[in-house]
Amino acid sequence: MPNLCIIIFIFIGYVSALDTKVSQDAHSPRENYIMLVWHNRSYFYSAAALVFGIWLSLKVALKKKSFPESAGLQVHKAAKTKDRSDKDAEVHLSGVKIFYGSQTGTAKGFAKELSEEVKSLDIPAEVIDMKDYDPDDRLAEECGSKSVCVFLLATYTDGQPTESAEWFCKWLEEASTDFRYGKSYLKGLRYAVFGLGNSVYVGHYNTVGTNVDKWLWMLSAERIMTRGQGDCNVVKSRNGSIQADFQAWKAKFLSRIQALAKGGRKSCSGNCKNGGSCKNKKKDRQDEEEVIAHDNNSELDLMESSSDEDESALPDEKKSGSVVDMEDLGNIMSSVKKAKVRDEADGEMVKLSKLNGVKKVESEEGRREMITPALREALTKQGYKLIGSHSGVKLCRWTKSMLRGRGGCYKHTFYGIESHRCMETTPSLACANKCVFCWRHHTNPVGTEWRWKMDPAEKILEDALEKHQNMIRQFRGVPGVNPERYEEGLTVKHCALSLVGEPIMYPEINTFIRLLHRHHISSFLVTNAQFPEEIRGLVPVTQLYVSVDASTKDSLKKIDRPLFKDFWPRFLDSLKALGEKRQRTVYRLTLVKAWNVEEMQAYSELIAMGQPDFIEVKGVTYCGESSASSLTMANVPWHQEVVAFVQQLADMLPQYEVACEHEHSNCLLIAHTKFKVDGEWWTWIDYGRFQELVQAHEDSEGQQSFSALDYVAKTPSWALFGAHEQGFDPADTRFQRRNRSKDISGC
Repeated sequence: MPNLCIIIFIFIGYVSALDTKVSQDAHSPRENYIMLVWHNRSYFYSAAALVFGIWLSLKVALKKKSFPESAGLQVHKAAKTKDRSDKDAEVHLSGVKIFYGSQTGTAKGFAKELSEEVKSLDIPAEVIDMKDYDPDDRLAEECGSKSVCVFLLATYTDGQPTESAEWFCKWLEEASTDFRYGKSYLKGLRYAVFGLGNSVYVGHYNTVGTNVDKWLWMLSAERIMTRGQGDCNVVKSRNGSIQADFQAWKAKFLSRIQALAKGGRKSCSGNCKNGGSCKNKKKDRQDEEEVIAHDNNSELDLMESSSDEDESALPDEKKSGSVVDMEDLGNIMSSVKKAKVRDEADGEMVKLSKLNGVKKVESEEGRREMITPALREALTKQGYKLIGSHSGVKLCRWTKSMLRGRGGCYKHTFYGIESHRCMETTPSLACANKCVFCWRHHTNPVGTEWRWKMDPAEKILEDALEKHQNMIRQFRGVPGVNPERYEEGLTVKHCALSLVGEPIMYPEINTFIRLLHRHHISSFLVTNAQFPEEIRGLVPVTQLYVSVDASTKDSLKKIDRPLFKDFWPRFLDSLKALGEKRQRTVYRLTLVKAWNVEEMQAYSELIAMGQPDFIEVKGVTYCGESSASSLTMANVPWHQEVVAFVQQLADMLPQYEVACEHEHSNCLLIAHTKFKVDGEWWTWIDYGRFQELVQAHEDSEGQQSFSALDYVAKTPSWALFGAHEQGFDPADTRFQRRNRSKDISGC
């Protein structure tokens, strides 16, 4: 375009020169043409200007168009870079706060374990005891902190929270229904719940964890995963033990918080690329349905246990206020029914029959062992010698004492057993009660029926005798041990089935007792009065005990904490069943000061019901501080207080008198007057005569019976109540420990 303009200007100059010359010469044709152009030069000027204007306009327009695009691209790149840096700097998970409510220390241990695992992922973690946390002042602060709150909660007596979590749960329950807080009070709080319980307690299994999950959900807190449930009942535990349940839940939780730390809201959106159903979502729903089926209120827990993944996958359902689509409800309820049928099948593994027979419904391989690895470790630390999968033996402190000539236990004083020849064992570590004074601090399993793998009675007795003898052999050459008694101690003559648990739960208990008698070993069996039919079907034993720890329904529930809902009718029926026995029977009363020592009249009525041969009254033994019990030394009565109680009780019983005393054990014996012959007490046992009678009974297939009076022996004077020896055998030497902790083990 510039070149064109130059040509035009040159042309104009040339035409001007010709115009001067035309005035002098005549015009030629060429000149005439040029003159024509010259005279019309204004048109050329206009055309040139027009072309130049168009060129300039196009150039400016093209430049403006290219500039916004390049500038916009640069701005977009800069903004994108800034957003990426901001995103990298944003914190999606500031930390994990682990709250625990524990009674026996299990939840506390889980909390510490989880904290270490979280910290190993470079995520801050803090362990908080609920008793030190005020939810009214601090819980709402967690809503905007970008942290995750984990609640590890144990369910205690009657479905109540533990003492440490009591205030937190009470506040949360009230807040969930208080309009002053509002339904969105905890909106933004992210949480997960793991409950600890025992499915044997059918009426309130894991209720604390379930309720806390529900109350948080009602206040609009956000679940990050489905509630976990740990089951102490190894039979119904999904993974075999509460520890294994926690490990399985912990793995899912750690995976979940890793995703949250990276900014992921959920592990799967539910919209798979192939258009099919999401496998992860199906798996999550199956896991959730199994948890729901494990609870008692399946429909309610379905609403309360929906995970974050499920909520995200069903936005329309959440907006409408529903949780489960109606078309999915049929599948879920079908899964619940299948789980219920499966649980019922598991529950039929072994039933206790009227005659203590074994009803096998499932193969032995399908059952779980009673002793879990964690339980085995705990019991081994306590000195148990475990036998098979559900039995144990332990050396009583009185056995050690009598080996050294330092006196025997109260059974030696009352009934003439040789303590150094007594084996303390049990064929069942499980129990149907969780007594406040349990000297094993509730480390043993609980249950209402036999559902575990079962070892044969022959194997249990063989291993028990071997392990007991090995423990006796450890005293060989020990200073102070009487050599004669050491040799005698290697041959077991008595068996106290009172170590721990409920021996009568063992389906082959009758076989075990018969084996004892064939080995000429006397049998002292203790039961907690919750299995009346098993008591009726029991073969003759040397002496049968029933623990009568309280005389009223309320106090029995408070002290024994039984698993059975109908514990009181079972208790009364057990006393009646005891009264039907012809062999020696005993009520075993444990006095707990401020708990059961004022129920004198009620005790006398229970004694009239069962008519036992003897009544042992013993002050409770304090076994040290335990988070599982509120028992303290203040609840232990003095010996003088036990004596006063026994004398008052005996005065209310027309056919009973105080017979013997063992001051060292804080124990007295009330005996039926039929054992007082010509003014002399015959409370001891003729063990040789008993073996003859029980053998005749077996040979006659039960036709030839015998009674308690058929194998009595005279009680020595030093064992009688009121003697200056106070029940200590003068053949031995009293040993007083000084400046040493008291050994409170043994029976």
